[in-house]
Amino acid sequence: MQRLDRARDLAAAAGIDALLVTPGADLRYLTGYAAKPLERLTCLVVPVGAAPFLVAPNLEVAAAEAAGVELEIVGWNETDDPFAILAARLDGTARLAIDDEMWASRVLALRAAIPGAEQVLAGPVLTELRMRKDPAEIAALREAGAAIDRVHSRMAEWLRPGRTEREVGHDIARAIVDEGHESVDFVIVGSGPNGASPHHEVSDRVIEVGDPVVVDIGGTTPEGYCSDSTRNYLAAGTVPPEYAEAYAVLHEAQAAQRASARAGVTAESVDRIGRDLIANAGFGDLFIHRTGHGIGTQTHEEPYIVEGNDRVLEPGMAFSIEPGIYHPGRFGARIEDIVVCTTDGLEVLNETERQLVVLD
Repeated sequence: MQRLDRARDLAAAAGIDALLVTPGADLRYLTGYAAKPLERLTCLVVPVGAAPFLVAPNLEVAAAEAAGVELEIVGWNETDDPFAILAARLDGTARLAIDDEMWASRVLALRAAIPGAEQVLAGPVLTELRMRKDPAEIAALREAGAAIDRVHSRMAEWLRPGRTEREVGHDIARAIVDEGHESVDFVIVGSGPNGASPHHEVSDRVIEVGDPVVVDIGGTTPEGYCSDSTRNYLAAGTVPPEYAEAYAVLHEAQAAQRASARAGVTAESVDRIGRDLIANAGFGDLFIHRTGHGIGTQTHEEPYIVEGNDRVLEPGMAFSIEPGIYHPGRFGARIEDIVVCTTDGLEVLNETERQLVVLD
C-alpha cells in the first residue's frame, strides 16, 4: 500500500482526481499483480479522495487475489459494461490520469463513458514514483544483473563458426531462463555486418571465422525486474584491424561514462562525455543512439541518458550505459552495463569482460 499512498499523494499534488492503470508495468509496480492484457478490461483506480480499487472481469478475480491484491476488487460479468461501472464509481470526477500505455480503444471508451472528465497522462506521476529505486528494487536488479552475467559467461558453449545466429540465439534464450529469469525479453546475436543494426535480433546467417558478434540479451526475473547487458565476441580467428581500432575507442568511451556517472550530474553530461570521445576519434557519425535508458520493471524507462535531458541524476536511479559504433555493411560494437547511482558513487551491476572476447 505504500506505493499506492505515494501515487495518491503525487496525483493530488498534480491536481489529478484519480489515476487509472491498466495491465502493464505500472499495474505490477503498484499492486504486485502482473495482470494479463486481455480484451476484457482490468483497471486499477486510485482516487485521490477515496480508497483504491481494482475493476476486473470475474474470471480474473481469483488470479488477482492469488497475486496478493488486497484492495477491493470490483468484478464484472461478460454481459456487463465495465466502463459504465467505472463511470458510476467516478461520478463527478473532473480530471483523470490514464497510464501512458492504455489501449486507445479503452481511452476512447472512457471518454465516452465519462465525457465531462479531462483526460491527462499518468506518466509524469508514475515516472517520478518508479524512477528512484528503493533498496529492495536495487537488490532485485542486482540479482537480474548477476543472472544475465552468468549467461554471458557461458557464451563459448554456443557461439562458434558454422552455427547460425538463430541457433545460437535459441541456446541463449534457454540459458536466460535456466539462469534465473522468468521470461526472455530479447536476444540479439548480430554477427559480422548484422552487428551494424543495433536492434538486429537473429537470422539464418552462418557465423564465420573472424566475425565480430554483438550479443545483447535480457529477461525479466520472477520479482518482475529486468536485465540487459551487451558484450562483444570474436568467433575465432583474427580481429580485423579496423574493428580493433573502433573497439578500443568504444571501450575507452564506455569506461569514461561509467567513471562520470553519479548522483549530482545531469543525464546529458554522461552521454556527452562518451559521445565526444567517439566523435574526436572520427566515429561520431557511427554512434547513432542515446547512451542509455532507465531500467526497472521495464527494460526501457526513465531516466534516459541522452543529449537534451538535463535531469540531475539521484541516488536510486538505475540505467544503462551503452555507447555503440556501427559501420553499415561491415560490423558493429556496443558495450552495455546496468548501473545504479548511490549516495557516494555508482554501483555497476554487470561485471563480465568488457574487452572483446575471442572464442577459440
